[in-house]
Amino acid sequence: MGWPAAGIEKGKPREVTAREFNWVCGVDESGRGPLAGPVFAACVILDPDYCIEGLADSKTLSEAKRNSLTVAIKAHSIAWAIGFASVKEIDRINILQASLLAMKRAVESLSLVPSRVLVDGNQKPRLRCPVTTIVRGDSLVPEISAASILAKTARDAEMVALHQRFPRYGFDQHKGYSTERHIAALRTHGISVVHRRSFAPVRELIGTCKN
Repeated sequence: MGWPAAGIEKGKPREVTAREFNWVCGVDESGRGPLAGPVFAACVILDPDYCIEGLADSKTLSEAKRNSLTVAIKAHSIAWAIGFASVKEIDRINILQASLLAMKRAVESLSLVPSRVLVDGNQKPRLRCPVTTIVRGDSLVPEISAASILAKTARDAEMVALHQRFPRYGFDQHKGYSTERHIAALRTHGISVVHRRSFAPVRELIGTCKN
């Protein structure tokens, strides 16, 4: 996996003025549902003086649009960071706790301390700054939309990289989700070391690990 052991990638903060000290940070995750691969999370502090057009829930955007927005978000945000939790962590502490851990890693790696954090959904990571959860925040709050896009593109890139190691599963196509092709590959080839053993139907095939 081409990520640091701590599960962090971050951008250097741009120079800001004193009036921008009310930093609102959006947070979202990607990859809670798949049968394979890590779960990613991202956090973004947008520049109030720069409007990034087209921000929306990453699931509603095309891959090309997500990729172009990722470039814009990284270039024009005040600060951003990406974290992940590994497959082993997912299996050890469960996917919810692993998702919250990825969020915590992302936020705590920021070079700026947010004034408050807005998280998509209804579960809060444990942070040292105020946290507010917002159901459907990825479609309602620009900061969360931006975070959802960074998390999604980072995880998709990781699954494409994993496809190079495990081409028989088709990770580059389904990104680890439970598609017919993925289930068929599991039944034919058994599970790999990047499959989540705590997830059904992977759990049912534990004895068929071939990688």
